[in-house]
Amino acid sequence: MAGLHPTLARIYQGRHIASTRELDYSLNNLLPPASLTGVDAACELLEQALDAQAHILFVGDFDADGATACAVGVLGLNSMGADNVGYLVPNRFEYGYGLSPEIVGVAASRQPDVLITVDNGIASIDGVSVAQELGMSVIITDHHLPGTQLPSADVIVNPNLPGDEFPSKSLAGVGVIFYVLMALRARLRAMDWFSRRGVKEPKLAELLDLVAVGTVADLVPLDYNNRVLVSQGLARINAGRCRPGIQSILETASRTPPGLTARDLGFVVGPRLNAAGRLEDMTRGIACLLTEDVDKARELAEKLNNLNYERREIEAAMQQQASDIVSRLHLNGVLPPAICLYDESWHQGVVGLVASRVRERTGRPAVVFAPDDSGVLKGSARSINGLHIRDLLEHISTRHPGLINKFGGHAMAAGLSLENDSVEKFGRAFEHAVTDVLGEKHTPEALLSDGALNDDDLGIEFAELLRTSGPWGQQFPEPIFDDYFELIEQRTVGRRHLKLRVRRSQGKSILDAIAFGYFDNNKAPPSATTLHLAYRLDVNEYQGVRSPQLIIEYIEPC
Repeated sequence: MAGLHPTLARIYQGRHIASTRELDYSLNNLLPPASLTGVDAACELLEQALDAQAHILFVGDFDADGATACAVGVLGLNSMGADNVGYLVPNRFEYGYGLSPEIVGVAASRQPDVLITVDNGIASIDGVSVAQELGMSVIITDHHLPGTQLPSADVIVNPNLPGDEFPSKSLAGVGVIFYVLMALRARLRAMDWFSRRGVKEPKLAELLDLVAVGTVADLVPLDYNNRVLVSQGLARINAGRCRPGIQSILETASRTPPGLTARDLGFVVGPRLNAAGRLEDMTRGIACLLTEDVDKARELAEKLNNLNYERREIEAAMQQQASDIVSRLHLNGVLPPAICLYDESWHQGVVGLVASRVRERTGRPAVVFAPDDSGVLKGSARSINGLHIRDLLEHISTRHPGLINKFGGHAMAAGLSLENDSVEKFGRAFEHAVTDVLGEKHTPEALLSDGALNDDDLGIEFAELLRTSGPWGQQFPEPIFDDYFELIEQRTVGRRHLKLRVRRSQGKSILDAIAFGYFDNNKAPPSATTLHLAYRLDVNEYQGVRSPQLIIEYIEPC
């Protein structure tokens, strides 16, 4: 590709980028909303609600995607002249996920005319029926995969509906509601609605910082359309034009623009928002995103930061217990084809993080359960390439009727619930189902590399270029390189991390490198003088000095 650094061109080609046109992330390249099933009907209903100044209530989810989607919906409709817009998020520990009949009962006390779900609702058969019986109109905006039965909502907008012709199936929940707002603005503009009502036509691009956070945090594939959304949102954040809440969350982690990347959204902003939903109530996270008051945003961001520290402590203890259980499973030298873990002391808000780490450590699909207050087990599943975990749960549910109470999710992540005495039966069914799909022989997931870098590319210039060449993310991965290095020195940092100084074999420059969490699995420091490393090339900033640093993903002594 003409005009690109040759190594960067090679990286893009490995991600099936054939032309620099596919790297143009201008807003005018966004897919139009017209082909999104249900979007016209949703806009008609919302137009009527705006005309009548009806009470509109968003019902969100308790993760970062749901929180940002709620904020986008509220801010977007407010900007179009809606004066009576609120939001409600089910408390994970009291109501569970989605538009349940119980949460509809809570919503009813606020007397809404229109309920709009964001990042949930596609599986809420009973909840939608109850809402309609109580006289509410229901608009579902969701991106999760639908089951065999759809709820009887007035309108459903979901790119994954059967027969939907919207070209991108990877929108996050926040992306779906953003698209509804784009279509609604276009409809109102065509009707001359804004000038007739004396409402300034909103600039929806001002919401893209929220869209970027929710999209990255939810780990949806970064196809071209999502990369446009994330790139534009990042540009706003790096230009200092983001919501006070996002700015304050970044400040609590000592991250300041410019130079922020999608990784900062996924590893800094997302976890702090998620901490509210995991340990307490996501209402606090949404309030942080909605407030215009800088001091209030900082106060809320600090509370989210404290919750995130608490989450880390809980997670660390659970991770150690999970690691001990996996070690016992490995005593005969062969791990089972799937990992199912449960402990009655575990926290249901953190099981997804533990499942992700178990999956990474073992290369097996994993489900981790914890009890709720009623004794029902809440589980989170994480999958591997080639195994669609939501479809697998449906397969298990069909083969073992009544075993799973509820389930839903994506190809790589899903949630479910069981009765307390069903975990062992589920574990056996899970193993059998995985074997049915993948076969008896387990093939470890490969770590894909973009090859080796020469000494010139291992400098600060190319490291800086990589940071600005994304956004990198799910299914558009940040480049990983591999090569052989001479070990110059090593030391332990913060008890968990391995800090190295290395030199590429036959190279000249000595480089800093770090393996985060290296000692989490009780590994011994490498004793060999030559190491085969898989790594990301990043920029380290210390006391105002920026230098290249290798972030090690894999170490193999030679």
